[in-house]
Amino acid sequence: MGNKIIPIHAIHQYDELPDKMEEECGVFAIYNREPVDNIAYLAYCGLFALQHRGQESAGITVANHGHLETVKGMGLVSEVFNMDDLSKKIGNAAIGHVRYSTTGSSSLANAQPLFAQSILGAISLAHNGNLVNANRLRHQLELDGTIFHSSTDSEVILNLVAKRARLGLHEAIRDTCNTISGGYALVMIVGNKLVAVRDPLGIRPLCLGKIRDSETYVLASESCALDIVGAELIRDVAAGEMLVIDDKGVQSSFYTQEQKRASCSFEYIYFARPDSILDGLDVYHVREMAGRYLARQQSVDADVVIGVPDSGIVAAIGYSEESGIPYSMGLVRSKYMGRSFILPSQSLREQAVKLKLNPMRQVVSGKRVVLVDDSLVRGTTAKKLIKLMRDAGATEVHFRLASPMVKSECFFGVDISSKKELIASYMSIEEICREIGADSLDFLTLDNQRNILGGNKFCEGCFTAEYPLGDIEINQEEKC
Repeated sequence: MGNKIIPIHAIHQYDELPDKMEEECGVFAIYNREPVDNIAYLAYCGLFALQHRGQESAGITVANHGHLETVKGMGLVSEVFNMDDLSKKIGNAAIGHVRYSTTGSSSLANAQPLFAQSILGAISLAHNGNLVNANRLRHQLELDGTIFHSSTDSEVILNLVAKRARLGLHEAIRDTCNTISGGYALVMIVGNKLVAVRDPLGIRPLCLGKIRDSETYVLASESCALDIVGAELIRDVAAGEMLVIDDKGVQSSFYTQEQKRASCSFEYIYFARPDSILDGLDVYHVREMAGRYLARQQSVDADVVIGVPDSGIVAAIGYSEESGIPYSMGLVRSKYMGRSFILPSQSLREQAVKLKLNPMRQVVSGKRVVLVDDSLVRGTTAKKLIKLMRDAGATEVHFRLASPMVKSECFFGVDISSKKELIASYMSIEEICREIGADSLDFLTLDNQRNILGGNKFCEGCFTAEYPLGDIEINQEEKC
């Protein structure tokens, strides 16, 4: 029986608001000892819960004791997959992937999971993150005769594992992980086994769960995906850990003795869903505490606190509770704009914020407003939001950010603009305040963020330009 890849095309054009960072990918995996007829559906549900981590493409590979079948395409999870087709895919394991990238690099070739043959059997891989030495490794593989079918660094990982398969499963993956460098969370089907790997610093998240009253194991980028399939969170996959799941259960080993930890701090600020728990930290609580600390940092006389939907809302609630200033829903977000919304002209692009967010005049008019958002990248969206508030009748607008100033790029799997486009890299707080038209401006301090997260075991490169890995190469490959 041959392995089959079924492409489904759902091409999307979109004009994303330019002032937000984007997570590159989300991964999901599930393993059951015996084939079942709902394995693909459960993978679909898991990806649906991770849709916020990537909206450009989606894919699922279903395995039936070594036979692999992959369905992937461009678009949202709900658009790529046909439920009637998924219900016919019987298997004992599945992995899934949702991907984000820039518009220009959008292609079915870069959609995951990716596939390769090896002496260990068929391999399917899904990857969240980014390698910092992918250029050099890709060049070496090409010199050895490897043919690449995509522009992603994920295919570098796939080919390294396939070429090292003669060493055996554990050694092939261990050797690969000690060759690559960067932030990554991997789920793979190799023959009849499910494999999960997290990078040595734990930069990218990955957790393990088990469906209640069953022998079905689940892995996901965030715990919210475990919840949706009825799985209980067992624990996070540790930094530098490899899990192999088969009919004997879960086998754990470590491919590195690295003791340093550097989980991505932006997962808690923006990327993760507020109902997720990452590395033992409740995302909702972290964001609420960020709002509380903001209120303590700089008091202001105001009438109402408003959160920018969606990721600014929890911090705004925390700010309100700490300051005693009432919270209100002063911005309404369009549920239907989506990433497929086509903006055909520059004049409409300038209206992108208003198309997505509309102020409630009855809440804002005549009020001194504290507007809370998660982060500030270019400053363009903030400027338009503040103008919207004033146009709706706000007498004052005080802007608060629930993260430190973003001053540098990310090399580990987050799509952050180049440094020259980051407003905090070349302007002071006072200059930014004038530029965006706020009455006052404040960012969460780095010290307070560390207090909230519980120490400095987090990557803070986008705030400090100090990275947990050295020798970073600027890759031409697309991230994940």
